[in-house]
Amino acid sequence: MKKYLTEFIGTFFLVLTIGQVIFGGSLLAGLAIGSVLMVMVYMGGHLSGAHYNPAVSLAAWMHGKLEAGEALGYMVVQVVGSLAGALVSWYLVGATFAPAVAAGTAPALVGEFVFTFALVLVIMNVAMSDATAGNSYYGLAIGFTVLVGVYAIGDLSGAALNPAVGIGPTVVNAFLGDGGFGDLWIYLVAPFAGGAVAALVFKAQNA
Repeated sequence: MKKYLTEFIGTFFLVLTIGQVIFGGSLLAGLAIGSVLMVMVYMGGHLSGAHYNPAVSLAAWMHGKLEAGEALGYMVVQVVGSLAGALVSWYLVGATFAPAVAAGTAPALVGEFVFTFALVLVIMNVAMSDATAGNSYYGLAIGFTVLVGVYAIGDLSGAALNPAVGIGPTVVNAFLGDGGFGDLWIYLVAPFAGGAVAALVFKAQNA
């Protein structure tokens, strides 16, 4: 249970922070998002592995770090945490948010795939590899990878890099705002594909 609670908390604060910095309009939004992921990774890394992302849990299952049922449980609580974070953000500011495609479907797909691949590959090499076990920099590396992704493709796709970040805000925006589900598939297909390919590349790197 402690693993699932940790995954819920970490994903909740990630999505809540995303919502709040979007409405704040700060140029440092990417830094805030990367930073909250970093601190949540340090908070929960020793408890659950600090995935907070179904694409990471998929890769962990492919690598044998999670059983299939446990990986599914991780994904469920990550989505629930994302929904809760989006709801609290809506309550605080009175408006909803969701990742949005701003530069066409193909660029958004490619961007989400490439940077989710980078994120999951970094996570696997700094937090799942025996060669780097016990290091103190894993949270910093993971947070900064997200920061880079936000600044690199935020204007293309919103830089969700995470199916849970796609699902929670989109659902809340559809029911409490004026959004729909038209682009949600992009935030499922591209991150899951990026995570799966990262797991295969990690296996090749560590053969």
